Amino acid sequence: MTKYLDFKVLEAIDTKTYRNQKPYPWVNPEKLIKDEAYELLRKNMPDVSLFEQKFGYTRRAGQKPHDRYSLEYTEENAADIPEPWREFIAELCNDRYRENIARLFDARKPEFRFHWHYAPTGCSVSPHCDAKREHGSHLFYFNSEQDWDPAWGGETLVLDDGGRLDCNSAPEFKDFDREIACRSMGNVSAILERSNRGWHAVREINCPEDRMRKIFIIVVNPGSMFWKVRDRLIGKKMQRF
Repeated sequence: MTKYLDFKVLEAIDTKTYRNQKPYPWVNPEKLIKDEAYELLRKNMPDVSLFEQKFGYTRRAGQKPHDRYSLEYTEENAADIPEPWREFIAELCNDRYRENIARLFDARKPEFRFHWHYAPTGCSVSPHCDAKREHGSHLFYFNSEQDWDPAWGGETLVLDDGGRLDCNSAPEFKDFDREIACRSMGNVSAILERSNRGWHAVREINCPEDRMRKIFIIVVNPGSMFWKVRDRLIGKKMQRF
């Protein structure tokens, strides 16, 4: 029995429905993490002092910077990460989660990278498609009604370009036919497949100075020896704590 993941929710996502979703495969499930486990994770978020500041970085094709604090989970920093998160990541490395993500993305033996993004006021994510080296991503949101007002923004927006735009371009929000806001507060997540139409974004956040938008992201990559070895090392690392 898993401590964190509720596989009934993940396995209830129908493959055909997901893959036929428009404008590209995406889904916004609720309570994929068990409620008590979600609260445990939310109350034990990694401290921002561990994060790298990524502000003002140039993006491809002139896209506006995706300003944020960023932390990638590695064997080297695992000891600094709160124990509930180490346990959760260990569950995500198991075969059952991997097989379900492979099913949805129609991918063979995908591998994962794990990282957190914290975004203070004034930050945004300009419209973009993820890198071609990725199958897609699974985003978990960690702002709740206790610490976040929906009026401050922070929703992931699925964008429909009508098939017109080059993924190596820098469109504005007005260039899209429609935008669909994912639920992004509380115990919800978003699974987004990467494609040349896989546009998504976050409008500028307007929150108090002492608050930040907090998400945890699983980047889904094609299988490679590098990621297989890394996952194995993560698993061994968890056994030592």
